[in-house]
Amino acid sequence: MRIPAFCMAILAYVVIGHALPAVAQVDQQRAQEYFKEVQALCERDGGRLWGVSLCRPMVIGDMRTQTMATSQAAPEGARPQVVGLVNAPLEWGGATWGAYVWDFMVMGTPRFRKELMLHELFHAAQPQLGLSVPALASEHLDAVDGRYWLRLEWRALARALRASGEPRALAVGDALAFRQARRMLYPGTVESERAAEITEGLAQYTGTVLAADITADAIASALDQLVEAETQDSFVRTFAYTSGPAYGLLLDASSPDWTRRVRSTDDLASLVTRALAVQPAADATASAARYGGPELRASEQRRERQRQERIAELRRRFVDGPVLLFPGTGSGSFDTRGAVVIPDVGTVYFGAYRSSGGWGSLEAKNGVLVASDGGSRRLSAPVRRDNTTFAGDGWTFKVAPGWVVREGARRGDYEVVRQQP
Repeated sequence: MRIPAFCMAILAYVVIGHALPAVAQVDQQRAQEYFKEVQALCERDGGRLWGVSLCRPMVIGDMRTQTMATSQAAPEGARPQVVGLVNAPLEWGGATWGAYVWDFMVMGTPRFRKELMLHELFHAAQPQLGLSVPALASEHLDAVDGRYWLRLEWRALARALRASGEPRALAVGDALAFRQARRMLYPGTVESERAAEITEGLAQYTGTVLAADITADAIASALDQLVEAETQDSFVRTFAYTSGPAYGLLLDASSPDWTRRVRSTDDLASLVTRALAVQPAADATASAARYGGPELRASEQRRERQRQERIAELRRRFVDGPVLLFPGTGSGSFDTRGAVVIPDVGTVYFGAYRSSGGWGSLEAKNGVLVASDGGSRRLSAPVRRDNTTFAGDGWTFKVAPGWVVREGARRGDYEVVRQQP
């Protein structure tokens, strides 16, 4: 079993405003209805959007009850360990499957479910399309200016989607100006943003378009996503899910068949710039006033004061205090809501966090620090239960054979390493 590299070490899907249901095993009848629903959408597209069919076998699993449902007969042998753990494509029995977590299937609206399933089916076809691009988390989007200019960009994109003709062109020019202002402040993050929009933005655009019966429905969904996104606590790993559908739909209206020409090296906003022959507005600060800029700036400054207090507390827990350090490799799922960036260190993710790899398995709910480069993860100092199981503040870690937990270089720290022969 293999998870494609473009999905990176940890996989997640953005969830806004929904609580996870109670533990329940996969309902076979409902799962088959979901499979048929998405299969029909794939067949309706017929490969027209991207030039290839997105139809694939699908599996829905629940990790806690170890139940699953498949859209066709499951391959012989053991099921992949990550079934029920990730929303992602995976290789199983010589085919690429769309894999889904049962909780995500039942937690939201029918539109959310269809968009999610199509999103992952696009990921399965992404390598074939040459659109797989690795991207790091855009941690600058947790800073005041990063959030401020991104939210303004989203507001301008929403105005553009609602308009046509010259009003649309003016709104797009504003969005481009806000985007340019952000990238001038954070030039080192331009590639990370661009790559995320190709990798995740195009996937979410695909789900948004193919789940809709008509273009107006796709635009309505993209507008809902733009509005809902502003309520998120963090945009670090989620922004591309919001920007991608907006830019993609603008391209649909101005550059027919753009999906057949887009490359992994392209920037979606640059494609829109050329398609509409629009340049960024001359004065981003003046344009901001048309989108509630002063009030938005004040709200972000209030958030920043609270964020600095939170960062100080998290530094004590995950940087200054004793920790368990383990590799960033493996696969898993986590909830991006409420994530907090510790500058120059990494991002702390809260809520349900599950991960597994050659080193073992982890379940956590009160915070996991993922390093900025993705190379390692940290938990607050552990308590040993036995030689293979360690626990801490809301987490349990089980060490795999061939690995050990030993004392770290700093007093009180522990690290997970390969056992020496």
